[in-house]
Amino acid sequence: MLSHLTKKEPVTADHPYVRQKEITFVIPCYNSAEYMDHCIDSILRGRGDIEIIIVNDGSTRDDTAEKADAWAAQHPDVIKVIHQENKGHGGAVMAGLRAASGVYFKVVDSDDWLDPVALNLTLSKLRHFIASGSPVDLVVANYVYEHTNSGTQKVIRYRRMMPQNRVFTWNELGFSGPGQNILMHAAIFRTQILRDSGVELPEHTFYVDNIFVYVPLPSVQTLYYLPVNLYRYFIGREDQSVNESVQISRLDQQMRVTRVMVEAHKLPEGAGNRRLAGYMEQYLGLIVTASSMFALLEGTEKGLRMRREMWEHIDGIDPILKHRLGLRLPLVLGANLPGPLGRKASTVLYRTAQKLYRFN
Repeated sequence: MLSHLTKKEPVTADHPYVRQKEITFVIPCYNSAEYMDHCIDSILRGRGDIEIIIVNDGSTRDDTAEKADAWAAQHPDVIKVIHQENKGHGGAVMAGLRAASGVYFKVVDSDDWLDPVALNLTLSKLRHFIASGSPVDLVVANYVYEHTNSGTQKVIRYRRMMPQNRVFTWNELGFSGPGQNILMHAAIFRTQILRDSGVELPEHTFYVDNIFVYVPLPSVQTLYYLPVNLYRYFIGREDQSVNESVQISRLDQQMRVTRVMVEAHKLPEGAGNRRLAGYMEQYLGLIVTASSMFALLEGTEKGLRMRREMWEHIDGIDPILKHRLGLRLPLVLGANLPGPLGRKASTVLYRTAQKLYRFN
């Protein structure tokens, strides 16, 4: 058991945590005027010493900038605004991380929102961790896919993967089932963990949320799973980054994210943990599967070439990892069946999984 799970540091008036906000919520906004108000209002329902940083990422087509400034004028003690030239989602998150003053850090995309009851339960728990003098490194909560077109919801829970309502370490991590990766929607990191991990998100690149939650994992020593449905993830806009046709058109960006995650896979010396390593390999396998399938669905020789180059890169980084990904993980194997018939079979398997698990 790690020593700082039990050692309590008294929190006095001059303790650095006292001078920090409890949590910083960063909201990247790019032409988000149509829906950003709902997101901001949902966070303001939280009762606590919170900070909201709205990052206007070079919006030009609507009044996102003016709305952000108006929110800051109404709540000057809570809301800050950063106006910057367009750098993409990753650039906006990194700007927020550099400016954050909260002990904890969470990204909320401008078309998503937080449940007010779950939010206040979460903030109460964060206050408890801070008051203890040894706040946990990563808090995980449920998130909900809000399928607006069908009016349905799908809740992603972690109850079989993680102990509930207590501090634990990677040694107690259970098996993660389909869809149970710790995504950005579920994660609340201690801010200093993110900074110490050296995570950097590439600019002008979609899907960097995977890098955001993947790279810092070896720096995390303590975790806590709070089984509340906190984050509401909107699915329904035709231009949304998780729309399949959009993902295929951004295959180069998907591959860029995959490269970064492959290069980050080896755990830093001294931080290795068998269960953490297994989880990271499984997560990477999911990303490699997605990259393989979108390359296949792209439907041209260019896509197949990019898929070959991905595997060549994995082999160059770690031939053993390539072998394990290709042979041990059914998802990866199913997405990379050889030959024209294999590619057709991979597509059928993907469409079946899509219906079962309702992604995209």
